[in-house]
Amino acid sequence: MKKIMVLILCVVAALSLAACGKEEETGKIKIGLICLHDENSTYDKNFIDAMKEMQKNLGLSEDQVIYKTNVDESNVCYDACKDLVDRGCTIIIADSFGHEDYLIQAAKQFKDVQFCHATGTKAHTENLPNFHNAFANIYEGRYAAGVAAGLKLNQMIEEGKITAEQAVMGYVGAFTYAEVISGYTSFYLGAKSVCPSVTMKVQFTGSWYNEGFEKEAANALISQGCVLISQHADSMGAPTACETAGVPNVSYNGSTVSACPNTFIVSSRINWAKYYEYVYNCVKEGKEIAVDWTGGFAEGSVELSAINEKAAAPGTKEKVDAVVADLKAGKIKVFDTNTFTVEGKKLDSYKADVDYDKNFTPDTEVISDGYFHESEKRSAPAFDLQIDGITLLNVNFGE
Repeated sequence: MKKIMVLILCVVAALSLAACGKEEETGKIKIGLICLHDENSTYDKNFIDAMKEMQKNLGLSEDQVIYKTNVDESNVCYDACKDLVDRGCTIIIADSFGHEDYLIQAAKQFKDVQFCHATGTKAHTENLPNFHNAFANIYEGRYAAGVAAGLKLNQMIEEGKITAEQAVMGYVGAFTYAEVISGYTSFYLGAKSVCPSVTMKVQFTGSWYNEGFEKEAANALISQGCVLISQHADSMGAPTACETAGVPNVSYNGSTVSACPNTFIVSSRINWAKYYEYVYNCVKEGKEIAVDWTGGFAEGSVELSAINEKAAAPGTKEKVDAVVADLKAGKIKVFDTNTFTVEGKKLDSYKADVDYDKNFTPDTEVISDGYFHESEKRSAPAFDLQIDGITLLNVNFGE
């Protein structure tokens, strides 16, 4: 009889442990990441790598993150959201501007799921408790990378390779959205802070990711006399074109030194792991997620790669480190209105399209205290000014 009782107790204990294990398993927070492309895109790879970093930092199991790659900016995105909800995700993050409307559609249907959208503009006007926008002050990173570019131009001038008037940079851009304009302007202002004679030409591809277009754009800029190239486009097209032509390059979203050892100088990137961890902890602790979230160098959300000493000018690391320290301390305002003009005039006032609409209608004053307050009225960039010193060679307004 004692043996039977012991057996019964063992079975009950085993069932209890199994039930606890199941409760613990179902209590796990699951995250879904929706990417426009896959790891072949430097942009999407940056999001994916950050998610893996977050998993490691927080000790999350493999089954707590589900990746959806090559998700079009179409109803396919909504379908991806629905599938992730069906698979138990309570946090869903998407990485591309055109995903936003489909996330909003899903957020209205699945009210117990938190939807977070990188680069989006509508969270502060939609007023949905479970829909959020996030970005980072990447203009800080581009400014610092621009300083490295300007130092390289100075070296080329000092060595007699170019004249001061020939200090012309090229920039491969995707579209004329504020995000891209803010990026190339901050890069230019960083270069100009150390090389006053610099000018820049911008060639747009009309695509976020097209290696052929991006390589063609870089080659076109080089043929027009650009002696250094940077980019806001997501493939290796521009960096490899520069390596082939022997033209210095500042890349984006990660180092390209392994493929471009002779021309790569530095790269800026957003470290999305900081935001992922923030969102995860908010959900875990039952706290509200910010409607618009952003961070810069000071928060660890913006980073620079290691500088390639083979291609960079002497002293670049020391100068860039000092600039980053000043950006962290708030001593440098990237869009200081004393550092640029528009049609020959300094700006004291400017209204930007912060409350986004398709006609980009200006609605919010963004200049005060002597600088343009980028990413303060909403997380996504709103700087859409065409400043003097930058020439657009073509225009692609929409996808």
